[in-house]
Amino acid sequence: MADAVRVRFDLAYEGTDFAGWAKQPRLRTVQGELEEALRRLYSGLGVLPSLVVAGRTDAGVHARGQVVHLDLTPQQAGNIEISRIALSVNGVLGRPVDIVVRQTSVAGEGFDARFSALWRRYEYRIADSLPVRSPLTRRTTAWTTKVLDVDAMQEVADELLGLHDWASFCKPRAFATTIRTLQDFRWRRADDGVVTATLQADAFCHSMVRAVVGASVAVGEGRLSLAEVVSLRDALERTSAFKVMPARGLTLMAVGYPDAAGLARRAEETRAHRSREALAEARLEMIRQIG
Repeated sequence: MADAVRVRFDLAYEGTDFAGWAKQPRLRTVQGELEEALRRLYSGLGVLPSLVVAGRTDAGVHARGQVVHLDLTPQQAGNIEISRIALSVNGVLGRPVDIVVRQTSVAGEGFDARFSALWRRYEYRIADSLPVRSPLTRRTTAWTTKVLDVDAMQEVADELLGLHDWASFCKPRAFATTIRTLQDFRWRRADDGVVTATLQADAFCHSMVRAVVGASVAVGEGRLSLAEVVSLRDALERTSAFKVMPARGLTLMAVGYPDAAGLARRAEETRAHRSREALAEARLEMIRQIG
């Protein structure tokens, strides 16, 4: 949008009662709730465009550090106190309070919530024994029944780091690339006894985090070896050798961006990179269909 005023939203949500981020007919979604609140608040300003999100979370996945942007015309922006949008939207959302807009601000020049991001960081929590389970965290922590070998799971994490084709760990989407760089992957047992994973990548493909965690858990429970996980990764096809972990244990913790000077450049690079990868995927798909 030419001459648009881009507004950045920083928000958190408890994803249990949402059918994911993306707006869907007749389903409660985070995007749907936010856009309806904005429509009610600013109906006199005309139709607002859709929100653009840093990372589309699946049904039941939570967020502490989600980032979104919204483009306003100069005329629309002139009739809104942008710093107060957060307070107004939270008031309209009402209860249950499972979305909180923490801050709204005018975005830096060149900022794009999706394409300017350098990385997304997730956390996954697992209570692996009865003494560790707590009803107070049951909506944000997965439960398993066998005590996990965290050291063995860390060996998996170390082996999976780096640039790979993650087709074995992603739900396929037409012409969507599954090549990603896993920048950080660490397992630890927290002070409360919960086994916690931290994963950071330039981006994640659909269901990738929960699948990678599921493969690690299979090793931690002694059902798979490290070598088997590597072999499954390199096979580049979905497998039933491990279970994808439930959504409730997963939280988007933060999204990282470059400094102000690098925002536009990063967005351009990401768009170009994704376009090249998507074109390559499309060509491969055509070859497969012909063959």
